Amino acid sequence: MLESGFLSYGSPAVNIVILAAGAGKRMRSALPKVLHPLAGRPLLSHVLDTARSLSPTRLVVVVGHGGDVVRKTVAAPDVAFAEQTQQLGTGHAVQQALPLLDLSVPTLVLYGDVPLTRASTLKRLVDAAAAGHYGVLTVTLDDPTGYGRIVRDAKGRVTRIVEHKDATASEREIAEINTGIVIAPTGRLTGWLASLKNDNVQQEFYLTDVVECAIRDGVEVVTAHPDEEWETLGVNSKAQLAELERVQQRNTAMQLLEAGVTLADPARIDVRGTLRCGQDVSIDVNCVFEGEVDLADGVSIGPNCVIRHAKIGAGTQVAAFTSIDEAIVGERTVLGPYARLRPGAQLADESHVGNFVEIKNAILGVGAKANHLSYIGDADIGARVNVGAGVITCNYDGANKHRTVIEDDVFIGSDTQLVAPVRVGRNVTIAAGTTIWKDVPPDTLVLNEKTQRTRDGYVRPVKQKKK
Repeated sequence: MLESGFLSYGSPAVNIVILAAGAGKRMRSALPKVLHPLAGRPLLSHVLDTARSLSPTRLVVVVGHGGDVVRKTVAAPDVAFAEQTQQLGTGHAVQQALPLLDLSVPTLVLYGDVPLTRASTLKRLVDAAAAGHYGVLTVTLDDPTGYGRIVRDAKGRVTRIVEHKDATASEREIAEINTGIVIAPTGRLTGWLASLKNDNVQQEFYLTDVVECAIRDGVEVVTAHPDEEWETLGVNSKAQLAELERVQQRNTAMQLLEAGVTLADPARIDVRGTLRCGQDVSIDVNCVFEGEVDLADGVSIGPNCVIRHAKIGAGTQVAAFTSIDEAIVGERTVLGPYARLRPGAQLADESHVGNFVEIKNAILGVGAKANHLSYIGDADIGARVNVGAGVITCNYDGANKHRTVIEDDVFIGSDTQLVAPVRVGRNVTIAAGTTIWKDVPPDTLVLNEKTQRTRDGYVRPVKQKKK
């Protein structure tokens, strides 16, 4: 089965500091930037997952703007928080985390708005700097505008990093840029950060200036590079967030294809959580999967379906425009088109739920069928029950919910109302248009007495034309 997640990589011991204090003004949102969703989860959660795969000695998130909300959202036993009350630059932000770090191991600095860096890339950087070096993750861009440039000497050694706004014309021609992701010996880093100055255009304390401190102290600066450029892309606007969303979804689609899942169009699927697929699963266009979703062998998902926190059994067919939310579906069932399973729906094997049928907090037994225009809520439906068109379980009295129990082999005629709490015995036949408000014994026919009248000579009213 394909399952999204992260692997644990064996690497030298490290502290990891994640900078997440920025306001993100270009996002034009009250939500802190690092909490904006990518593939259904906050940007910062992606970074935390990747960080955990390196088994850090200490894991510290530096918060600032919206710090209380950020803490609440990502709080976990392995996460410590430091606060940057004034946003005075990346160097200043890392300083706030120093009291929480283990000075005996190096510190890797990540960013809460750079969500797609692979753990394998970070391991490469950590390994390169393992001998007490200062490590920088760099990438070469066709258009490096706006990024800090990696300045090297004639022998290719890194001499400094210069921000775009502070760079000379010749330095702006350099295509190799600093991603901001660095690793440094923590003890030395403490002193280097204390010596930073803010004599730059932004009047901020740049973490990038630490490289010159390292060189001054005779510490070798090493670099590592990601396999893909998108690993280093950050989010500063809704447009950039949308771009990364497409990158993430494309990567997920390729993983599904490689695992043997059939996708009608890899560009038209959205996975916003964890999707596990068995063998011979097929997914049509414009489907959205949220939370934890399990599709067993041979499941077929039609176009434009939304499936959230659900388990779907082997051989089940889900037709177009079906919505499944917190439901469990058995094997060889048939759903849709336009079916809706709400939280608490449980469908046994070989059951059918058809067009414009809504199931909520209800159980359908083996082979039960509800094929047309029905609402089944707070009910236990037995095996082989046939639910006719327009059937409604009247489960709510205006204050409380009540349960309906339908035993095995019941035939429910069209347009029947079952007023809960009520129980219908096995093998009962309910005539069309019946209202059930009392328990029905097994092996009976139940109906409401009705009188049908016919009047001869009736003239249908004629609509008067407006003058």
